[in-house]
Amino acid sequence: MASKLRQSIADYLAGHHVMTLATQGTDGPWAAAVFYANAGNHLVFLSSPTSRHCRNLLQDSRCCATIHENYDDWRQIKGIQLEGQVIEPQGQEQKHAQGLYGQKFPNVSRLADAPPALVSAIARVRWYVLHPKRIYFIDNSQGLGHREQIDLSEETDLNR
Repeated sequence: MASKLRQSIADYLAGHHVMTLATQGTDGPWAAAVFYANAGNHLVFLSSPTSRHCRNLLQDSRCCATIHENYDDWRQIKGIQLEGQVIEPQGQEQKHAQGLYGQKFPNVSRLADAPPALVSAIARVRWYVLHPKRIYFIDNSQGLGHREQIDLSEETDLNR
């Protein structure tokens, strides 16, 4: 059962592009939509270090996120809820994160051919990795409120 759940989560993460990241800071809670690429369950994103969510993460690296689609019928709802911790990767882990992101979003990896506005924007961002501690997979097609959980509190390797 756990391997089927892990595969369902992996497929869902690979098939989507945007997560809503929720953080907490001195100004209160905040949520922001960011593009992500995943390595297993770990989510790589880039963002401005001056954004409210990144300033919040400097104060407290714990966060939560959701990934889902728009649905007209509650019985069709599927999605991911997760909680974890965000780090700024360094060295080889940062290069690995950039490579993963570039595979999912090729325009970021081909900056020599990119519009000047994109090149300028990329120069102002930093790379981040969300390491989930718990992931919940919601699938209302199996019943209202159907939710399964995997605990990843021991997994920290970006390559997993």
